[in-house]
Amino acid sequence: MRYQDRVAVVTGASRGIGKATAAAFAKEGAKVVLVDVDKEEGDATARELQAVCPHVVFLRTDVADVGRVKEMADRVLNEFGRLDVLVNNAGVYAQGDVLSTGIDIWNRILGINLTGAFLCSQAVIPAMIRGGGGVIINVASEAGLVGIYGQVAYNVSKGGLIALTRSCAVDLAEKGIRVNCVCPGTTDTPLVREAVSAASDPVAARRRLEDSRPLKRLGTPEEIAAAILYLASDEAGYATGAILSVDGGYTAQ
Repeated sequence: MRYQDRVAVVTGASRGIGKATAAAFAKEGAKVVLVDVDKEEGDATARELQAVCPHVVFLRTDVADVGRVKEMADRVLNEFGRLDVLVNNAGVYAQGDVLSTGIDIWNRILGINLTGAFLCSQAVIPAMIRGGGGVIINVASEAGLVGIYGQVAYNVSKGGLIALTRSCAVDLAEKGIRVNCVCPGTTDTPLVREAVSAASDPVAARRRLEDSRPLKRLGTPEEIAAAILYLASDEAGYATGAILSVDGGYTAQ
């Protein structure tokens, strides 16, 4: 029960990596706040996790909306009185190179994936400082470490998230706040399944993703959640500004 009585906020928590992370925190004793823009899925996930941990709440929030994010942080503090861990996991995906990506898609992806993490961090850091410290974990991607074909906005958003991690780690260390980053490889989540299903040959598309990494398979949300929990734990107390790849060996090639 590494997180007994601690309060963890997980964005993009209604499914995939976010849901697995929220479940893992709940199983280890945390009070968990699920943050997501999808009310139906968020409510369903909250009901599911409440069977494991009664201290689970869902707050519908658009992480790209500064007013909604501030409201979310205020509600967490009103409900629990403290905030110990923030996992910036909310993200969206779209394909397109620099010529085919429209400005609306560019702004949406960077607004959610990168600016959303900035806004959520900015909103919770004062409470962490008042509480004597805290941990922020940003969920980036292998796409933030290497250029992946045909997804320029997503690549840039995840690369920016890695830079945000390092910058905040340096800025906040003296305030008792650690900031680390997990870079998942392609993981078997609803987001990935949707992208694969949109391919002309989904079976071949999935096989290409699997074969592109030495372990020859996709990751699971639970494997990524385990890495997030480790970096947020006291066991990793000397780690800040760390970038942990969990990608089946993709970026080691």
